[in-house]
Amino acid sequence: MLTKEEIVQLLNPVKDPFLHRTLEETGGVIEVTIKEEKKHVSVKIGIGKTNTAEQMQLQQEIVGILKKNGASTVGLRFEQLPDEVIQKYQPTAEQEKESSLMGGSSNTKFIAVASGKGGVGKSTVTVNLAMSLMRLGKKVGIIDADIYGFSVPDMMGVEERPAVRGEKIIPVERFGVKVISMGFFVEDNSPIIWRGPMLGKMINSFFKEVEWGDLDYLLLDLPPGTGDIAMDVHELLPSCKEVIVTTPHPTAAFVAARAGQMALKTEHEILGIVENMAYFESKLTGEKEYVFGQGGGQKLAEALNTKVLGQLPLQQPYEDEDVFAPSIYQEDHPIGKEYHKIAAKIVAKIEE
Repeated sequence: MLTKEEIVQLLNPVKDPFLHRTLEETGGVIEVTIKEEKKHVSVKIGIGKTNTAEQMQLQQEIVGILKKNGASTVGLRFEQLPDEVIQKYQPTAEQEKESSLMGGSSNTKFIAVASGKGGVGKSTVTVNLAMSLMRLGKKVGIIDADIYGFSVPDMMGVEERPAVRGEKIIPVERFGVKVISMGFFVEDNSPIIWRGPMLGKMINSFFKEVEWGDLDYLLLDLPPGTGDIAMDVHELLPSCKEVIVTTPHPTAAFVAARAGQMALKTEHEILGIVENMAYFESKLTGEKEYVFGQGGGQKLAEALNTKVLGQLPLQQPYEDEDVFAPSIYQEDHPIGKEYHKIAAKIVAKIEE
């Protein structure tokens, strides 16, 4: 049977979920009692905050450790540590900011996917670019920042909702990509009638109140145009880079130039242009039909002093009865391969 000293040694390395220090550092193992005949262990633990989801997880962790090492039953009591201990180890607001996505210590790279107008496939590009980055071995997340026209969950076939752990929102994960969207917080596809300041707070929450973990890339699906949300993102993320989506149509490219000019004015680097719906290729003849005209992507790239990353034809993903994700192109799909090339160019440009 375990001794008191052995129990303390087993629990000392366990971390307080709020103070991020070991129980040895905080003096968190307060009391240990043993009933040897029943192999029952009772422990009183002090932590930074009680009665939370994190406490429940810590309880499971401690019970698991003790049962694995010989205890038949475990009794646990939690109490809050003295104020002086909490103040000594509690992260400051500055430290919390540093540890967040927007802090200086974060290695996450931000990519905003923008367009001048709606209907050019910006969200489709976002989710497939995220999938391609994930297939390249990157840890990827998506913020569906198109508050009025959120569509990422539907495009990826996401049917669950985010969980809440303590004061943090846990993003939904689909195909290895983490996703957060306004669509998760709206009932029955209701219209959004918020004004600018309220929307700005929501975008802030997506950065600061979501437990993103360790990400290599966070993609933002921006609303079309140069409105409040796009401005907020530009102010929040000075290091953000941008991909501009257009169709070959001259008007779409002309309007997209406004979004590009705003990126340049706010010193956001434009990674390049994705020309979506570039052409339709007949399966019967192999001929290309330029349904929406030609040259828009190249003209836009010249206007913004950047390059065309790829030209994507009109084509549906393969049908898959087992997986519902209506807008994701499979890795072996011709357009999936094109997205792979685009993602590889982006990684090379950012990580060079």
